[in-house]
Amino acid sequence: MRASSPCTPKVEAFYWTAITLSQTLGTALGDWTADDTGLGYEGGAPVFAAGLAALAAAYYWTNISRVFLFWAAFILSRPLGATIGDFLDKPVSDGGLALSRPAASAVIAAFIVICILVLPQKAGQHPGHS
Repeated sequence: MRASSPCTPKVEAFYWTAITLSQTLGTALGDWTADDTGLGYEGGAPVFAAGLAALAAAYYWTNISRVFLFWAAFILSRPLGATIGDFLDKPVSDGGLALSRPAASAVIAAFIVICILVLPQKAGQHPGHS
């Protein structure tokens, strides 16, 4: 069976809808977790990091759908990023570190570069291809 083209209007509409909803709802979930549960930014980030760790464990030790795991990780990455970003740039009185936006962005960029350099990278294989 041949997969449909990823460039059809229906698939593209689904993609952008999924991206928009996950970004919007993920940011709202991160803010809600930090602000309304009493966890704060420093407590909210570990919740989402633990969720991502659980998904990574499921990837390696279960047969759960890889598509489901991808989208679940994609969705959880947004509230994690929102809580970490807020922790870096919100005022100290609100539980943040009060870094400027450029400084907070530099910290996150440095973390990403370090992860790319330290974590091993390898090309994936598409199911059904050898």
